[in-house]
Formats: sequence, structure tokens, C-alpha cells
Amino acid sequence: MRVIRLLESHGLSPNTDLGQHFLADENLVDLSLREVGLTPDDVAFEVGAGVGVLTRALAHTARWVHAAEIDTRLAPLLAEVIDASSNVTVHWTDAMRLEMGTLDPLPTVLVSNLPYSIATPIMVESTWQLPTLRGWAVMTQREVADRWMAHPGDPTYGGPSVLMQLATEVTFRRNVGREVFIPRPRVDSALVVFRRTGPGASPRLRELVRASFAQRRKTLANNLTTQGIARERVVAILTELGLPAAARPEHLSPDHYRALAMGLE
Repeated sequence: MRVIRLLESHGLSPNTDLGQHFLADENLVDLSLREVGLTPDDVAFEVGAGVGVLTRALAHTARWVHAAEIDTRLAPLLAEVIDASSNVTVHWTDAMRLEMGTLDPLPTVLVSNLPYSIATPIMVESTWQLPTLRGWAVMTQREVADRWMAHPGDPTYGGPSVLMQLATEVTFRRNVGREVFIPRPRVDSALVVFRRTGPGASPRLRELVRASFAQRRKTLANNLTTQGIARERVVAILTELGLPAAARPEHLSPDHYRALAMGLE
């Protein structure tokens, strides 16, 4: 396979401590670009450039590509793969330390085979750090995708579900087998595509969601009292929303959280 040949030619092997499971199926690369609707006007942001298979495909269509990669061992290999692409900036840094809002030009799509350990913070924070994003097409752990897409009442519904759904909606999902990665991960994956439906959560709303889910076994009102919010105020707003006073955090929809934040202002 091409990915194996590239790694071997440079005397490299994947570093799984960095979450390196390189996508070897270029059909899935094409599918990601097609489902996110990549155009020549787009600026793409890729987290985890790896061996550059996705980077090169993005560069063929997008106006510009920002690729973040922490593993500097891959520099000669990546340079070889994207050699003819003059519209790529490789940021040799930890994506979690990269201030996404400083990227120039600002990205309009995020397309990545995300390292599983940072998938949720990258996705959630990009909704407000990059208000210019119109779409996301990402490969991630299947259980993480389930969590992002979970509905109120689902055991996996939590803060990330609320924050993702406040700003986006899913337009495509396909479960992906382990055999398309090198090396094979120990978990199943999914390709998920989102489109923006609204702004990312404000700092106040993000803090409210975080505090609400701090202890899932407690009622929402009791959780928020630890933040200095009077229980009576929370209960009054819940009542106005048609929710019981003893509602738990997982019972509220993203719209409920938005309304709760507005009521507490």
C-alpha cells in the first residue's frame, strides 16, 4: 500500500502515542471532500497531516490549506508528498496549542483524520474559535461521533453534544472499518460531516454547560448552585420552559441551554 511504502522509504513507523493511525483508503479521502463540498474558494484546516495523503487532496482543490502536525519526523516525507503544492502551510506544532483564530487566511472548512485523544476539544473549540468555518468533515472514533450526535436522554449525551449541536448539524455519517488505517486502531471509526447552523457558544454559555454536567447524578438546579446561581432562579426558568424542577442536565436540549443562559443574564 502507498502509505506503507512512503513510511518505509523514509525509515519511519507510526507513533501510536501521538494517535497516529494513518488513513490508507484514498476513496474515503475523496468522500470527505465531496461530502463537505470543497470548492476552489475554500481554505481548509487539517489537524494531523501525517503522511500528507489528505493534505495533497485538499491542496488540489482548495485555495489554501493549513495543516497542523506535531511529529517533525514526518517533515521530509510530507515535503515529498506535497512538493508541487504551493498553497499549503504546515504548522509544526501541537494543534491543541495552536490559536486557530490566528490562521491566515482563516479556514472555511475543517477536514481531518483526527487523533482520537484531541478530537472532541478540537471540534468543539473550532465552533467558536473559527466562526468562518462553514463545514467539518472528520474521521474520529465511532463512540466519539455517537457522543457528538447524541440526543437528550441518551446516556452519551453531554456537554460536547450540546456545544456541537448549538452550532452545527450532521449532514453525513459513515461507519468505517479498522482495516483502512495503518496501523489498525483498536476501536471502530466513523466519518462525520457537519454544516454550520449557528454561532459557537458564548463564553457564558460554555461555562453554563460545563457547570451543568459537572455531576450528572445531581439535578441541574443543584449543579448550578455551586456556581453561585440561586436555585430558585434556575427552577423558575425550567418551569417557564416546561421542564420539571428536578430536571437533570441530560434532559435539556441545546435550545433549552441557550434559553437558560439568556434567562440567567
